[in-house]
Amino acid sequence: MTKNKKIITGLILAAAAITIMMFSSMPSAGSKEISISELEQNKAEYVGEYLMTQGLLKKDSIEWDADKIELQFEIYDENNVALPVFHKGIKPDNFSDDIIVIVEGMLDKNGVFEAEKVQTKCPSKYEGEDMENYDVETHKEILGEQKD
Repeated sequence: MTKNKKIITGLILAAAAITIMMFSSMPSAGSKEISISELEQNKAEYVGEYLMTQGLLKKDSIEWDADKIELQFEIYDENNVALPVFHKGIKPDNFSDDIIVIVEGMLDKNGVFEAEKVQTKCPSKYEGEDMENYDVETHKEILGEQKD
């Protein structure tokens, strides 16, 4: 094998290895988006599958252990169906009642969503406004519209 063929073969193998590593480290690329209500109705079907869902944060459910860096909370949808979530990682700064929370991870056999990623989202029309002007009902309507 000539020197050029060895170099080309090495580059092809390196590119293939990098591609495989990129796709294997991005499980969210293969996540299935599902509603909390659908997840609740068909728990057994989704156990162990990588999923993405979103809901409104139930503030009084937040349990944060800074020593272990563990976060537990509940999110709920427009039908008031709740989903318990466990996350091994940092708590987002803006965790507050009725903020939209997007989680990606897997449902365990006990019905707890083990989130690999936790993101919060607030509609842009509320960004920069005082929370005194915040309308929870409108925010809930926006969450319902995003499901459609």
